[in-house]
Amino acid sequence: MKIIAGNANPTLAQEIADYSFAPLLPTKISTFADGEISVEFLDNIRGEDVFIIQSTSTPVNDSLMELLIMIDAAKRSSAKRITAVVPYFGYARQDRKSASRTPITAKLVANLLTTSGADRVLTMDLHAGQIQGFFDIPVDDLTSRLVFAKDIKRNVIIEDGTVFVSPDAGGVVRARKFADMFHADIAIVDKMRPEAGKSEVMNLIGDVKGKHAILVDDIIDSGGTLCNAAKAIMDAGALSVRAYITHGVLSGEACTKVEKSVLTELVVADTIKDHCPKNCKKTRQVSVAPLFGEAIRRITNEESVSSLFG
Repeated sequence: MKIIAGNANPTLAQEIADYSFAPLLPTKISTFADGEISVEFLDNIRGEDVFIIQSTSTPVNDSLMELLIMIDAAKRSSAKRITAVVPYFGYARQDRKSASRTPITAKLVANLLTTSGADRVLTMDLHAGQIQGFFDIPVDDLTSRLVFAKDIKRNVIIEDGTVFVSPDAGGVVRARKFADMFHADIAIVDKMRPEAGKSEVMNLIGDVKGKHAILVDDIIDSGGTLCNAAKAIMDAGALSVRAYITHGVLSGEACTKVEKSVLTELVVADTIKDHCPKNCKKTRQVSVAPLFGEAIRRITNEESVSSLFG
């Protein structure tokens, strides 16, 4: 087994390698003056089971291209099997035609990964489960739910007055799974825009009054929707609100928005490299490296991975 790290999240890659007791393969990744990416593996991988760890996060296109080039390099170096370990799968939100004459970019990325030579994909909390069907190769979609549940048990007092909240209708199943684990209730934030040019109105479905609310979702990007949802929950009488979200994209001023919001805390997985300023005290990461490391071990040993899906 050989583990290779891209530049998107070297800290996570090192932690996964440490868990797997396998050193990262020495790799030279360089950029030419015109921006082209060059990759060279500095050790033999012929006949090896290769795992290439690279989230396709900011800068998304550079990270994606780097991943494709590494896969191609591994293929041309006679690797026995290549698994693309993509903790955060970029472009996943473009999983359907949202209007006329628009692409389905998630499908395009799936095609690119397959064509470049990947034999398998290992990822976490795809934005839409059906993206697995975009691939003609095996896809293992891990969930952060078990990691978050351990953190909640360790750091949050779960009482009868706890409610798990989905920030939209599409995340109800996720909230329900969390609620079932803790025998808690759920609520849903229903977003609606009354008319063009007017701001979103947050309607709350469910009872949060006098309860501690925990928002759960797969992605936080600009942070606006999450912070508005948290405010709506507090306005409805909740005692506190915190959020557990898998992928902390946190674009632009997102960290500052969270810091100024009514959120008690934002917890994200380390699928994306932490880039929040150090003065942002409300945001913290939890590691999913052991989960990915265990999945890699099982794939290498041809064991079942499904029990890790939660």
